[in-house]
Amino acid sequence: MIISIIVAMDEERGIGVNNRLPWHLSADLKRFKALTMGHHILMGRKTYESIGRALPGRVMMVITRQQDYRPEGCLVVHSLQQGLALANSKGESEFFIIGGGEIFAQSLDYADRIYLTLVHTVAWCDVFFPEINKNTWQERDVSDLVADAQNDFPHTFKTLFRR
Repeated sequence: MIISIIVAMDEERGIGVNNRLPWHLSADLKRFKALTMGHHILMGRKTYESIGRALPGRVMMVITRQQDYRPEGCLVVHSLQQGLALANSKGESEFFIIGGGEIFAQSLDYADRIYLTLVHTVAWCDVFFPEINKNTWQERDVSDLVADAQNDFPHTFKTLFRR
C-alpha cells in the first residue's frame, strides 16, 4: 500500500488559520478530489470538524484521542498505525493523509509520496506543515497555475517521491 500525504501550503509551510484553509483554489480542490476518490483518507479530529461532514466516495478515518467520538459516516481510529493497518486489511492501494499539522508531523516518516500544492503567498497561518528534507524527497510532475476567478493565488502542483 502506498502511503501518500496530500497538502496545500503557503511559502512559509502554513496550512491553516483558525481551523480553516486560508485560500480558495478550485484547481487544488479538483485535484484533491481526483486523487483521493475511492480511497481511504485519514485526518485529525480538528481537520474533520473544519470540513464538517464525510466526503462522498471515500472511506474517511478520523484519528482522535477521544474514545467516544463518533462522527457520522466516518471510521474512528486512535493512532496512525491503527488507521494504516485497517486500510491495509481492506486491500487499499493508496492511503491518503490529509491533515492537520499534528497528523502530518506524525506521518511524514511513513509517507512514500507527497502531493503538494505550493500556494504562492504568505497567509499568516497558525498551523504549519513540518520541514521537508530535500535529501529525502525527489520532486516530479511540477505544474504552475495562475490566479484567476476560481483560484485566489498562483500555485504550483508538485509530486514528491521518497528517494
